[in-house]
Amino acid sequence: MTLSAALLPLQFSGEFLYWALIFFVLAIVAGLAGFRGVAGLSMEIARILVLVFLVLAVIALIL
Repeated sequence: MTLSAALLPLQFSGEFLYWALIFFVLAIVAGLAGFRGVAGLSMEIARILVLVFLVLAVIALIL
């Protein structure tokens, strides 16, 4: 970690929501195509990314 990165306040972007949306759409398409394993895995990844987003958003609001 560089000194300038350590001095910057906690900045948060919506990258997690973007990737969660990508995996959610992938899960829907895979589910419609009949690939249940891929759909389930994609939904699980999307769920984890949304949870990480929420945790980071709460931390950013507190700090």
